[in-house]
Amino acid sequence: MKNIAEFRLIGNVGSIDTRDNVTFLSVAANYGRKVDGEWQDDTHWNRITVFKKLKEKADELSKGDLVHVQGRVRQTSFDDNGQTRYGVDMIVDKMAKLSSQGEGG
Repeated sequence: MKNIAEFRLIGNVGSIDTRDNVTFLSVAANYGRKVDGEWQDDTHWNRITVFKKLKEKADELSKGDLVHVQGRVRQTSFDDNGQTRYGVDMIVDKMAKLSSQGEGG
């Protein structure tokens, strides 16, 4: 059996950081939580990494667009002035724009 670490996210694009071979998207996911007996949105921002052919699609997105992204999760570590820092990369395998900024949102 193959072991996997995957993610699936539907949310709005907050920022787009395009570099030579990679684009980083900040995508919001909203969860409901009770605060003093009232339900409130609890927004979590996710940094999504986009390579290869999907990078071209990502570069056409705008802030506020609703997207559906799926992919794999990869743990990383790096040295920062003698201290080991850990992170998680969310690497996109599939991506679709569900609506443009201002449409139905």
